[in-house]
Order: sequence, then structure tokens, then C-alpha cells
Amino acid sequence: MNDSNLLKKIVEKDILPDSALFKEIHLVKQSNERLIAELNTQYHPKEEVLDYLQKITGKTIDASVDISLPFYSDFGKHITFGKNIFINQNVTLVDLGGIIIEDDVLIGPRAMLITVNHLIDPKARRGVRVSPIHVKKNAWIGANATILPGVTIGENSIIAANSTVTKDVPANVIVAGTPAKQISKVEAI
Repeated sequence: MNDSNLLKKIVEKDILPDSALFKEIHLVKQSNERLIAELNTQYHPKEEVLDYLQKITGKTIDASVDISLPFYSDFGKHITFGKNIFINQNVTLVDLGGIIIEDDVLIGPRAMLITVNHLIDPKARRGVRVSPIHVKKNAWIGANATILPGVTIGENSIIAANSTVTKDVPANVIVAGTPAKQISKVEAI
């Protein structure tokens, strides 16, 4: 099964640990873990980092993308990078539910984008439910910010450091806090 078909089958669905989908997800996850470990345990010039990211995502990565190591992803195949992106060190993308990062995005150190949630029912707690994250053009996610499942970050918006984003952020605003709330607008110079 190709990765876009898998993504369509799992978004907004309960995935239980004894299901065939759960097992398929974990096979891809194991392969990704090996590549992530190789990427993060020694020095690589930028070209090699991008080559690893292409293997991890299964997609072409533009040469303008710049990612500082270490970089973490649990699944890998559901990440889409635009152009001219900068991702600082220790960023984690939990991407099973799909993460789209558009052009010109900045992501600060230790930021986390998480598309997976465990199920609320205690009897099914080991199961998961996934929802995509979309970071639109020229957004800036500050250091140690957390973006939760299903969130869209609007164009040009800024997520302040240490914020937890639980709902969509419109374009051209600054949000801060836990949960993140709008504190200002982004004004063009």
C-alpha cells in the first residue's frame, strides 16, 4: 500500500493495537527508526541530511530546506516539506496523521508537531487516532512550542516559545500561552 492511501485510511479513525493497520504502521515506523538513528548519530553535510530526509519521507526535498540535527520523526512517510524551510535542532514531528510544512516556515529548537492521540476509552487506550497538522507559508513556530493534532497554523503567524496550540491559528497573528491565545497581529513593514 502506498503512503497516501494509508494516510486516507487512518485520518480521524480509531486504530486499535490488534488491527492489520496498526501492524502495518509499526513496520514502517521500525524502518524509519533505523534511518533516524543513522541520521542523528554522526555528522552529515547538508546534502546527506537531505538525502536521509528523502529516504525517511519517500519524497523529494528541495535543496533550500535546512534542518539542524538532531531531528526526530516517528513515522516519516507522512511529512511534506515546501521550500526555504529552516528547522532548528531537536524538533520532533510525530507525523502519522500527516504534517504539511509550506514554504518559508521557521521552526525553533525543541518544537513538537504531534498528529497522534491515544484513545480516551481506558479499554482501548493503546489505540490511536490521528489528525493532520498544516503549517502555512511563512509561519514561525517558536522554541519548545507544541502543536497538537488537527491544527492549522495560518500564513505569516507566529507561535510564541513554550506555547501549546490546541486549535487553528488564523493568518497574520501572534499566539502565546497554554493553551495558546491570540495576543497580537502581525503587521507588514
